[in-house]
Amino acid sequence: MTDEMIALRTLLEKSPDADLLREMIGFAAHRLMELEVESLTGAAHGERSPDRINYRNGYRERDWETRAGTVELRIPKLRKASYFPGFLEPRRMAEKALTAVIQEAYIHGVSTRSVDELVRAMGMTGISKSQVSRLCGEIDDKVAVFLNRPLEGDWPYLWLDATYVKVREQGRIVSVAVIVAVAVNGDGRREVLGISIGVSEAETFWTEFLRSLARRGLRGVKLVISDAHEGLKAAVSRVLHASWQRCRVHFMRNVLAYAGRQGRRVVAAFIGTAFVQDDAEAARAQWRQVADQLRPKVPKLAALMDDAETDVLTFMSFPKDHRPKIHSTNPLERLNGEIKRRTEVVGIFPNEAAITRLVGAILLEQNDEWAVQRWSRTMNGRSSAPAT
Repeated sequence: MTDEMIALRTLLEKSPDADLLREMIGFAAHRLMELEVESLTGAAHGERSPDRINYRNGYRERDWETRAGTVELRIPKLRKASYFPGFLEPRRMAEKALTAVIQEAYIHGVSTRSVDELVRAMGMTGISKSQVSRLCGEIDDKVAVFLNRPLEGDWPYLWLDATYVKVREQGRIVSVAVIVAVAVNGDGRREVLGISIGVSEAETFWTEFLRSLARRGLRGVKLVISDAHEGLKAAVSRVLHASWQRCRVHFMRNVLAYAGRQGRRVVAAFIGTAFVQDDAEAARAQWRQVADQLRPKVPKLAALMDDAETDVLTFMSFPKDHRPKIHSTNPLERLNGEIKRRTEVVGIFPNEAAITRLVGAILLEQNDEWAVQRWSRTMNGRSSAPAT
């Protein structure tokens, strides 16, 4: 009997039923990685072989979130080049969408240096329009189903943020806003709800976007978290009738610009005392006290605090366990960072459809990853510890 069979038999005998599936997944993943690394090195682990072309160089730890729970992996490292197991590749569709966008840009004659170099590096010379059309159609269908799916149940928390990309429009290169909406439903499940693309973030644009979400079933929104934007704030009040939370992180950046380089750390700690209060009333009282103490030396900073008090402290009226997640747009900004990283490869998009294709594919895959996570255990106030 081989060593692998002995190890598997031992696993089956010793593992409790609740952990068996997770242990089996880990066992299979380990064997797959060993086989892949053997093919890359030309030899088995510890084997002396004249056919060896590479050597192992230890391991790196990684947690793999599966539907059976967290599987702890030890991924082999190589001395030359790098190794990443194929079964962990989470963004295959997004990479296919990126390829489709670059191909489309190539056919449309977008000849910026970055696109041309990438086209050559990916071996995409001699591409036919029919090939591009088939690939784009396949991706567009999946993205459209995802972005237009019905929204069921209540969605108490909604995050909105924008990132900007460049696109060709009637012979000009313009910057457009890509709006992303992420929400948490009553069961504590986080999802990407949708995107929209526009040349500006005017109130009419935000209003139409929120109405489109409402038509798909968005309801029960209690708090919207975003950066300060009067048009967005007005649209939230008009369409969703929800409270609005100004991103605390963005606000603190604005405030600290008045504090001077030497005083930023002290002022940040001073203002931060309001955020650790037990309830909204105590937070407001502490906020006003801090503003009054800063007023003689930094009147502009104190005035800014006066104007922003209600908007920045809205989150304090919500469950204490939810506050670390709802005081800023940080969770959404991490997603926007990934979008920015992918879109910068393209540089200039040939049209808005190409933007929707790539960004939609990225969001679809992120949504799939979130499907095995839980933002909070419950959303009804009984047990609501937020998850990372």
